[in-house]
Amino acid sequence: MTDKILSIVGLNKKFGNVDVLLDINIELESGGFLVLVGPSGCGKSTLLNCLAGFEAINSGSIEIGGKDVENVSPKDRDIAMVFQSYALYPTMTVEKNITFGMEARGVKKEARDANLARASQILQIEPLLKRKPGQLSGGQRQRVAMGRALVRDPKLFLFDEPLSNLDAKLRVDMRTEIKKLHNRLNASIVYVTHDQIEALTLATKIVVMKDGLIQQIGTPDEIYNRPGNIFVADFMGSPPMNLIPVKAIPREKHTEIVIETRGEHKPIILKDLRLELLKSLNGKTEIILGLRPEHITNLENVTGQHKAVSECVVDVIEPVGSDIFVITELGGKNVTARLRSNAYVELGKSMKVVFDLNNASYFYPKTGIRYDF
Repeated sequence: MTDKILSIVGLNKKFGNVDVLLDINIELESGGFLVLVGPSGCGKSTLLNCLAGFEAINSGSIEIGGKDVENVSPKDRDIAMVFQSYALYPTMTVEKNITFGMEARGVKKEARDANLARASQILQIEPLLKRKPGQLSGGQRQRVAMGRALVRDPKLFLFDEPLSNLDAKLRVDMRTEIKKLHNRLNASIVYVTHDQIEALTLATKIVVMKDGLIQQIGTPDEIYNRPGNIFVADFMGSPPMNLIPVKAIPREKHTEIVIETRGEHKPIILKDLRLELLKSLNGKTEIILGLRPEHITNLENVTGQHKAVSECVVDVIEPVGSDIFVITELGGKNVTARLRSNAYVELGKSMKVVFDLNNASYFYPKTGIRYDF
């Protein structure tokens, strides 16, 4: 049985009379990589500050390594934090920045040197040790900030949007480094980001938040392929999931999905053969069909029986190298299809695509909740 490194139960946090975190319940197994993701103002950084002890909670509990830390100061919680701003001392060398905290805690020089050597080797910053932060690039500064956390050997690492100040290519490179670091050390990490690509690529478990509430907790695969509601479906993924208003007509052995098209074009009629969907509809007709762009695609990209071929009018073409994104209008919404880069498409003309209903999600229009079947 895997040990829990973090347990948050019924956590609530207010700023004055404003609720910023509402009934937060999260568990993280030892060695897990938990990513808190959501739009600005959703409460993810406040939750991280509560874990660190920088913010007091109004109710609920936080346990780190099986120990209740409500009345424990930040320095005694056995955590290490990596900040968005790096928070390096500008007048100190890299070596001094990394070892300063250990020296302040009374760690012997021999142990400090050993921890420094280990962290420098893991992060490949040995040539930088005698430099000062002003002589480093953004990526190098972030490595130093990670090194300072690494020498603590804490129970829990906390990362607060550590890559948001880096350019796009460097973000990708540093994502890879953080992933390698987690795999190498089997470290327990809580990581805050508003970037859903970071969340999907780094996490073993994702918590999607909105307005101080948890919308869904799951693995990257669960969050991406089985979003619990329309918010998660729309927020996670780039481009996001297509959410198309449709009519569902129960037939004897399948569900007929009717999608209105533009102008005088005939509606598109798809057949979902899953009997579980047929049973779960319970006579409902107005529903929301959710399909990722890669599930509206070239015929040769789709296998399995739950698929339907139809034609759509090309409104916008967006080549992105390995793929072509084509935007059309279905059900009164802009819908994105993801085609192979060699697909022939012509602006304003019809194209033939396949709808992969193996991977379709369905949502209640009023509540936005997923049909669970």
